[in-house]
Amino acid sequence: MMEMLFLHSRYLLHLPLILILLSISFADALDFLFNSFNATDLKLTEDARLDSSVVRLTNDSNRYSIGRAFYPSPLLMQNSSTESTISSFSTSFVFSILPQLTSSPGFGLAFFLTNTTSPPNAIAGQYFGIFSNATRASVYPVIAVEFDTGINVEFNDPDANHVGIDLNNIESAFTRSAGYYNSTKGDLVPLDMRNGQNVRAWIDFDGSLLEFNVTIAPATVSRPFTPLITYKNPAIANYVSPNMYVGFSASKTTWVEAQRILAWSFSNTGTARDLNTTNLPVFLPESSSSSSFSTGAIAGISIAFAVFLVLCLLGLYWFWEKKKRKTTEDDGIEDWELEYWPHRFSYEELSTATKGFSKDELLGSGGFGRVYKGTLKNNNTEVAVKCVNHDSRQGLREFMAEISSMGRLQHKNLVQMRGWCRKGNELMLVYDYMPNGSLNRWIFDKPEKVMGWEERRRVLGDVAEGLNYLHHGWDQMVLHRDIKSSNILLDSDMRGRLGDFGLAKLYQHGQTPSTTRVVGTYGYLAPELANVAAPTVASDVYSYGVVVLEVACGRRPIETWSDDEPLLIDWVKELYAEGRLSEAADSRIAGEYEAEDMEAVLKIGLACCHPDPQHRPTMREVVAILLGEEVSAASGNLLSELPRVVSIHGEEPEPALQPSV
Repeated sequence: MMEMLFLHSRYLLHLPLILILLSISFADALDFLFNSFNATDLKLTEDARLDSSVVRLTNDSNRYSIGRAFYPSPLLMQNSSTESTISSFSTSFVFSILPQLTSSPGFGLAFFLTNTTSPPNAIAGQYFGIFSNATRASVYPVIAVEFDTGINVEFNDPDANHVGIDLNNIESAFTRSAGYYNSTKGDLVPLDMRNGQNVRAWIDFDGSLLEFNVTIAPATVSRPFTPLITYKNPAIANYVSPNMYVGFSASKTTWVEAQRILAWSFSNTGTARDLNTTNLPVFLPESSSSSSFSTGAIAGISIAFAVFLVLCLLGLYWFWEKKKRKTTEDDGIEDWELEYWPHRFSYEELSTATKGFSKDELLGSGGFGRVYKGTLKNNNTEVAVKCVNHDSRQGLREFMAEISSMGRLQHKNLVQMRGWCRKGNELMLVYDYMPNGSLNRWIFDKPEKVMGWEERRRVLGDVAEGLNYLHHGWDQMVLHRDIKSSNILLDSDMRGRLGDFGLAKLYQHGQTPSTTRVVGTYGYLAPELANVAAPTVASDVYSYGVVVLEVACGRRPIETWSDDEPLLIDWVKELYAEGRLSEAADSRIAGEYEAEDMEAVLKIGLACCHPDPQHRPTMREVVAILLGEEVSAASGNLLSELPRVVSIHGEEPEPALQPSV
C-alpha cells in the first residue's frame, strides 16, 4: 500500500508538467473545416472578397488584379527548439476556375505557405500574385502548389492545364498535366481545370520525409487511391520558416478569369476532415436552355421573327454599304492611323501566316501578351507576331504613336519591325523572326551547345552598336529601359540584335527625361533608379554592363539557387579588388580566349556598372574600345578617363584599356 501511495505521489508531482506539455501541443494544433465561408473565417487581402459563401480571388473590373485568402493564424512548421523537425499537414479544398472567354490566356491559382500575408514585389498575371520575377527567387520563404491554366514557355510549363510544386520560384520544381487515376482501371483521366467545374484537391505533406502528395479529381468523384504528384526533395527544408501562413492566391491581367475557393479543410494533427461537396454551388459557362412554350408565346415569337427578318434585310443593306465604304472598325484604316506608320498588314494575312494563331505556332506568352511564329504567304518570310491588348482606344492610339516611331528605327543590330495590324483594341506588331532565340538560352539553362568566346564577344559588340544607335545615332534619343540577355536575340548568323521595345521611351536630344515609375528587370536596374525614377542613357549603360559581365562570367546577375551567393556585380568587383579578375571568366570556355582580352571585356562591364552614373562611359565610347575603332577628339578623352571609370573600390587603377581589346 505504501508503495502505491509513493507512485501516485510521483505522478501528482509531474502532473503540472504534463498539463503544460499538453497545452503547448494543443496550442500548436491547427485543425479547421469550412464547407462554406463567413466573413470572419479567413483573412482576405488585395482584391479577394467574399461572394455569398464563396471566396473570389480576383476582381474582374481591374486589369491587373491580385487576391489572397489566408487562415488568420499561422501554422507552426518548425519548432525553434528542434529545428530539424518539420511539421506535417493534410489539407483538402474545392476550387473552380472559369474564364469569360475560352480563347483568352489562362492564369489559375495556387495553394501556398509563406511567412508573410503581404509578399513584397509580387506581381499579377502568370505569377499568381506571390512571385516577383521569372529570373529571381523570392526573398521570403514560399512553398506553393500551383493549379496552372496557362502555358508560359519561359517557365518550362508542359501545357496550359497542369499542377506543379513551386519552391521560392515561379518555375516549378516538378509538374504534371492535370488529371486523376481511375480507381478501377488505374488509367490517368485528363481533368480540365478551366471549364468552371468544381475540382477537389488533396495535399498531404510529410515533414519527416519532406514529401508532397497531391491529388485532384472532380468534386463528384471519390478520392483516387493514387496521387497525381508524389514529390520528395530534401531541399524543401530550405524554404520552411518556423511560422507560416497557409492560404490561396491568384492573379490576372487583362482577361477575366473567375478563380473561386468553395470549401476548405486543414489539419496538422492528422488527416484533414472530409468536405461536404453535395450542396456546393456550380459555376458553368452560360448556355441556352430549352423550355416549352404556350400557344400565345408561339404566336408572339412568330410576329417577332417577321419583324426580325425585316430588320435583318435592312441590316444587310446597311452592312453592304458599309463594306463598300471600307470603314468597318476591325478591317478599315481610321484617319488617325495614317498619321503614324502606313505599313499595315490585314488581320487575315497575319491569321494565315500564323495558321489561325495556332497554339503550335506560339513562341511565348505572359503579361506582355502572346508571340506567334508566322510565315508571310506572299514572300515566305518568317516573322514573329506580337499581340498586345489595350483597354481603351485612346490608350491604343498613344501606344501606337510610340511604336510607330520605333518602327522607323533602322539598324543591323536591332530587331526590325515590319509592320502592324489593329483588330478592335488589339494591336499586332510584326517583327523579323530570330531563328536562334535569345542570348540567355545559349549561356544558361544547360544548353546543348555552350556559346563560345568569339561568338559571345561578337554579340556584345553587336548590342553595343545597336544601343549606341538608339542613344546617339537617330534624330531622337531612345531609352530602351529593359536591356537584358533574354531581350538580345540571335539571327541566323548568330549575330546579336536588341529587341523588345515594349518599355522604350523617346526623347529629343538634350531633353531631360521626365520622372516616371521604375520599370525593368531586377538585377539589371541601375542603383540610382531607387531614388530617382527618371531613366537616363547612363541607366541603359548600366544594364548593358550587367549583360557584359554575365556573358563573360557565365553567371546570372542574381543566382536563384542559393540565397548566400553574392550578386554578380559584387562578386566581380571583389575579384578585381583582389587582383584576381581573370578568375571571374566562365570556366566552360577556358582556353578559348586570351587572358588580356577577357580581362579587358570584364573591365568594360565594371566600368559600365560604376555606381556613379556620371562616371560610366557612353555607348559611343564603349563601341570605340570594344570594336577597336579610332577614338575621335569629339568623343572626349576616353583613354584617359577609363582608369578612373574602372577603379571600383578606390584602389589604384590599372593602366587604361586600349583599343582592339
